[in-house]
Amino acid sequence: MEDNPALSVRARVLLESGRHEVLISAVVAWEIALKSSLGKLDVIGDPIALMLSGGAVELPITIEHAAVVKTLPFHHKDPFDRLLIAQAQVENAVVLSVDTVFDAYGVRRRW
Repeated sequence: MEDNPALSVRARVLLESGRHEVLISAVVAWEIALKSSLGKLDVIGDPIALMLSGGAVELPITIEHAAVVKTLPFHHKDPFDRLLIAQAQVENAVVLSVDTVFDAYGVRRRW
């Protein structure tokens, strides 16, 4: 959205190719809202609405997602990331992240 150079070329291609369904987790919206309200993230506009208007599909948090978090080993302690890992496992989805700790959970990660 911002043409941020921190986004890898591979991640950009995956997002822009139109060949993949892009899921935007409610976890991401929650984390953006929390970090923005704490002053830890500078957000201009509504990035979630922008992603959804660009074709991304909302991925709500389900009870099944929450239940899977309980089964995860503690390779990663961040509650947002643990819930994203659980969602990726349940939905058989690829996680777009630079964080290599995701790999310890057997989820497919691209960056």
